[in-house]
Amino acid sequence: MSDDTNPFESLQSQIDDAAAYLDIGDDVIERLKHPERVLETNLTIERDDGDLERFTAFRSQFNGDRGPYKGGIRYHPQVSRDEVKALSGWMTYKTAIVDIPLGGGKGGIAVDPDDYSEAELERLTRSFAKELRPLIGEDRDVPAPDVNTGQREMNWIKDTYETLENTTEPGVITGKALDSGGSEGRVEATGRSTVIAAREAFDYLDKDLEGATVAVQGYGNAGWIAAKLIDEMGATVVAASDSSGGIYNPDGFDPVAAKDYKNETGSVVGYEESEAELTNDEVLTLDVDLLIPAALENAIDADLAEDVEADVISEAANGPLTPAADEVLEEKDVFVIPDILANAGGVTVSYFEWVQNRQRFYWAEERVNEELETVIVDAFDALVETYEEHDLENPRTAAYVVAIQRVADAFAEAGSWP
Repeated sequence: MSDDTNPFESLQSQIDDAAAYLDIGDDVIERLKHPERVLETNLTIERDDGDLERFTAFRSQFNGDRGPYKGGIRYHPQVSRDEVKALSGWMTYKTAIVDIPLGGGKGGIAVDPDDYSEAELERLTRSFAKELRPLIGEDRDVPAPDVNTGQREMNWIKDTYETLENTTEPGVITGKALDSGGSEGRVEATGRSTVIAAREAFDYLDKDLEGATVAVQGYGNAGWIAAKLIDEMGATVVAASDSSGGIYNPDGFDPVAAKDYKNETGSVVGYEESEAELTNDEVLTLDVDLLIPAALENAIDADLAEDVEADVISEAANGPLTPAADEVLEEKDVFVIPDILANAGGVTVSYFEWVQNRQRFYWAEERVNEELETVIVDAFDALVETYEEHDLENPRTAAYVVAIQRVADAFAEAGSWP
């Protein structure tokens, strides 16, 4: 695994690769490679023991040509300015590839939430919400959960915003609990789109998903949901890992039971159905039909990519492959379903939640899942059409060709002002 690959440079490299196939001026491409604005703020809260502590936080608004900025907020020690810039860019092209009327944003606080009490995290979250208040709103910027955040944090942000604005505006944020205006199907959405995209890829490649072997790196929300759903489709999950290590059983194991074990113990390591313990790198390089990287960015660099033996990769995480790794996997004919499509279920159902909030009319889970299925299948079809039409090197470039063209068209139709 490489830690020194700059994610923002990776994003810009991906845009450059796609731009070679587009009739768009270099000046417009340059505009589409940089965020419109980035907030960097220092948050100071009182710890439970009375001491003060400072945290650095960010919000990047990358592009709003197609609609309000949209994107998650993560809590992680490695959160940085370049990381949120990259993530907000990926979100811009993610919303475009699935053709929903939103732009791209991302935010985060450099913090390890495991080191703080719930009360301290609430104070930190509300402090961040106060700083975000001038920037966010259902027609301006709509945050959502990301790494180490969830319904709890989104509910706190919603309450803080509504209290300070003296209003009721559930659409200011998505990923909320159901009783606070959340949507059915939101929790499973990222994992669901990851496996829908994988299913479509297997069909396109004329491969049989029934009995296919699957390895999942990262057993958080997206990873374990993907494992559960791909198991229900008839595939066999043979390996899974989290930050503590991995488990392996060549005959497969129950992904739900493995998640229950992780909930009880804090890790999948030690799960009784496992026949061997593996490192994360070993999970990523297993000889399987489908690999689902569902942790953080840069999980696979060029060196590790040389050892990857999966036939298909569906990226549940954002940016799990470096550009150099992409080149290696392309030479090995690995079919990579890019993150901006594979994990777009999260933002798609967040969009559905936003729509429901604004209408004050809520959908049944069945409708949410049906609408999500349509969006992801249509997006995959658009990717494949472009992939074949331009005889492109890899599906990622095809996805960016589609997405960048849509953003550029919206910019051209609006005109440049001033």
